[in-house]
Amino acid sequence: MVAIVESADAPVKTPRIGILDTARGIALLAMASYHFTWDFEYFGYLDGGTAETGWLKLYARAIASTFLFLAGFSLVLANTPEIRWRSYWRRLGMIVVAAVAISLVTYFLIGAGWIYFGILHSIAAASIIGLLFLRLPAFATLLIAALLAASIVVDNVIAPFSLHSAAFDTPWLWWVGLSETPQQSNDYVPLFPWLTPFLFGLGMAQLAISFGWLKWLAKFGPGSNLIARAGRHSLAFYLIHQPLLFGLVFLISTVAPAPQQDPAVGYVRQCVASCTRSGSEAMCRSFCQCTLDKLQAQNLFTPLNSGAIKADSDERVNRIAIQCTDEAQ
Repeated sequence: MVAIVESADAPVKTPRIGILDTARGIALLAMASYHFTWDFEYFGYLDGGTAETGWLKLYARAIASTFLFLAGFSLVLANTPEIRWRSYWRRLGMIVVAAVAISLVTYFLIGAGWIYFGILHSIAAASIIGLLFLRLPAFATLLIAALLAASIVVDNVIAPFSLHSAAFDTPWLWWVGLSETPQQSNDYVPLFPWLTPFLFGLGMAQLAISFGWLKWLAKFGPGSNLIARAGRHSLAFYLIHQPLLFGLVFLISTVAPAPQQDPAVGYVRQCVASCTRSGSEAMCRSFCQCTLDKLQAQNLFTPLNSGAIKADSDERVNRIAIQCTDEAQ
């Protein structure tokens, strides 16, 4: 997502690494394919929650990790041997403006699920934090990244040692990533755990400079193929591609509307997708199936699905959620 920026005030010109442009371009195409899937789900061609469960969930995480890794790598290349403040602030400003624009647009167009801390917000925040690591030796940066990765494993595998806390549930701390119940978002990329791939990328760039690998990487050339060119304009690609894809699927829906879906299937998929942000998939599937069964048994599913009753304000639905949580655990 972050291009390698060359600046006139730099004392030494950093060679452009064409293979990084190509890698970024491939990540952009992968991102577009994932968003295309999300668009088809939004218009009802796929069951609700399809893009947020199973292999597509892993696919999305791999794409986000790639962008953040490349952003960390690029931050080092763009600010070696000295921090090029003019280029740094210009690039950071562009990312921040784009992130704010996405938040505003999704807030007014989508409402619930708006993007308050997505991939661009995460890259901007990580780019600021990354300044603290630029002059550290590579082994120190990689060690901290490894410790963060270990904490992710502890948080997701060793349940009694979960790092999440209700103290982070305030909206002003959702960006940290340690909330127990963060607001649902269509693109939620908080610092924990997503600072991890950024620091790995930063550390690997430091390692490459220490061992003189940049000259070897630069031999791959500037990258003149279309994929590499897209990688050099990643921010523009990011901002433009989704409106185009969304508009295309909308046009398709006007000509060939999606078939009617089973609301129960969609409910379970969406429930699992939301639940797995803070719990295991096996537990979430048990919980969601339990709530579906009890809602249907009490004739609450249809009014809940239609919006006639609200899950967060109806005591009957809250009781079912508590009962099913106990049973699933």
